[in-house]
Amino acid sequence: MSDVDEPTTSAGEEPEANGEEPEANGEEPEAPDAQPQDIRERLRQFAQPFVDSLDIRLKDQVDRRVDRRVDETISARLAVIERAIADLDRSIKELQGPEGP
Repeated sequence: MSDVDEPTTSAGEEPEANGEEPEANGEEPEAPDAQPQDIRERLRQFAQPFVDSLDIRLKDQVDRRVDRRVDETISARLAVIERAIADLDRSIKELQGPEGP
């Protein structure tokens, strides 16, 4: 027997050969090829609220920009229509001639 105690688990079992403790819930550890998928899923779950928040902000920003551009375009086209109506109104008044007593 040596003077150095070997680490043991709470049940008195020796730790696994890879230096990791066995799963606390009694399940066997996942296979190494399943871990990248698990990590990806956990990362997605962790990042999803941030992605959703960013998505909402970007949609709002795009909506505001689109609304502004639509308003500018409509204003420009309405100005052209208003000028055309004013020109037509003057032409009609000229064709009707002077209305006097």
